[in-house]
Amino acid sequence: MDAGSYRYSFSSSTEKAQSRCRQPLAKVGSTVYIPPLRSSSSNPPSYRQSGDRFIPDRSAMDFDVAHYLLTQPRKEKENTEVVSPAKEAYRKLLAETLLNNRTRILAFNRKPPSAERTLDAPDLVDDFYLNLLDWGSRNVLSIALGNTVYLWNASEGSTSELVTVEDDLGPVTSVNWAPDGQHLAIGLNNSEVQLWDSSSARLLRTLKEIHRSRVGTLAWNNNILTTGGMDGKIVNNDVRIRNHEVNTYRGHQQEVCGLKWSASGKHLASGGNDNLLHIWDFSVATSSSFPSAANQNQWLHRFEGHNAAVKALAWCPFQSNLLASGGGGTDRCIKFWNTLTGTCLNSVDTGSQVCALLWNKNERELLSSHGFTQNQLTLWKYPSMVKVAELCGHTSRVLYMAQSPDGCTVATAAGDETLRFWNVFGNPEVDKPAAKTKCTEPFANYSRIR
Repeated sequence: MDAGSYRYSFSSSTEKAQSRCRQPLAKVGSTVYIPPLRSSSSNPPSYRQSGDRFIPDRSAMDFDVAHYLLTQPRKEKENTEVVSPAKEAYRKLLAETLLNNRTRILAFNRKPPSAERTLDAPDLVDDFYLNLLDWGSRNVLSIALGNTVYLWNASEGSTSELVTVEDDLGPVTSVNWAPDGQHLAIGLNNSEVQLWDSSSARLLRTLKEIHRSRVGTLAWNNNILTTGGMDGKIVNNDVRIRNHEVNTYRGHQQEVCGLKWSASGKHLASGGNDNLLHIWDFSVATSSSFPSAANQNQWLHRFEGHNAAVKALAWCPFQSNLLASGGGGTDRCIKFWNTLTGTCLNSVDTGSQVCALLWNKNERELLSSHGFTQNQLTLWKYPSMVKVAELCGHTSRVLYMAQSPDGCTVATAAGDETLRFWNVFGNPEVDKPAAKTKCTEPFANYSRIR
C-alpha cells in the first residue's frame, strides 16, 4: 500500500483562506513559456544534442587533440634542449591553431534545464491514488484543485474555470479528456462521474451508481469511458446510450488507481492498491446484465510482480504489446511486460516511489516521475534503461504527469502545489496526415439521449 495523504478533507480554515488568496495557475517566477500545439522543427533540445551528461560524449570530442594534450607535457619534460625564439613562437602558434582554445580532454553534457514554466496550483490534493491532471488533443490542460476543475489553454496561456462542485460531491478525484479534446470526464469523491462540454462549459450528463465510493481513475476508448473506483470495480460506460453501464471487470480487491487502454483499444491495463496489475481483453468483456462472479473475472493476464500499489501505467507507442508499469514506495520498480505472452521482460529498481510513466513518442525513451527522496523526473533510454537525465525542481512527490499533443512537452503536478512544464522530449518530426478513425466524437449522438 502507498500512503496517500488526503490533505484537502482535513485542511484548516486558515489554510483554505490562504489558498483563496492565491490565483490558481498563476505564473510563478519570471520564465515565460507557452508550449506550441505543433512544430515542424526536428531539432531536439540542446541538452540532448550532446549525449548523456554522466558519460563523455564521443561526438563532442576530438581524439587527435586529446592525444596531443595527453602526450605533450611528457614530451616537453623529455626534451630539455634549448630552442630558438623563432621555433618556440612557431610551436605556440601551431598549438593555438590546433587546439583552438580547447583544453578539455573529455567532453561532458551540461546539466538538463529546469522547468520551462511554473504555475501555482493551490488546493492540489496530495493523494497518490488520484489522477488530477490531463492534456487534451486540442492543447488544453485540465487540472483539479480541490473542488474546482481549471482549464489552461497552452496555445494562448489563458486559464478558465470549468466547474466547482459542492462539498458533498467533492473533491474532484480524477479528470480525463475524450479523444476529441472537447469533452471532459470528471470523477468525484461521492462516486459520481460528470461529463462536460468544455467549449460551452455545459454539463452534459452525470453517471450515477456506477461505484460505491470515489472514482480515482478514468480512461477513454473512443465512445467508451472506463471508470475505476475505490470499491475495486472497473466499469465500461457507453456515453452514447441511456443505460451506459455495459461491461464490468472484477479482479481487484482494493482501490483501482491506474487505467490505460492500448492504442488499438483491444486491451485495458489496470493497476490497484492490492499490488495487482491486470490486462483485460475488450472482446471478452462481460455484460453487467450477467453479474455472475465467474463471468466477470475475465482478465487476460494477472501480474503479481509488484510489492506496492500500481498506479503508473504506459503502453509503448512503438511496440503494441509492450506495457510499462511502476510500483509504489515499497516496490520502487519499473517493470516491462509482454502482454501477448504474459511475461515480465525486465525490472529496474529506481530507488523511489514511481508515480507516473510516459513514453517518448519520437524516440525510444521513457520518463518516470518519483517521490521521496529527490522528487525528480528521470529520463531513461529504452531498452538499456540507462539514465539520460534527471530533472529536479519539485519539492514534494511528483504525483501527476501529462503529455502535450505533439508529444514534446510534459506537465507535472506535485504535492508542493505547483504545476511545471518541461520540454523534455524535444521537438516532433514533421506531422504526417492523421488516419481517419471512427467514433472520435463520443457525444455526436447526445441529442438522441435527451
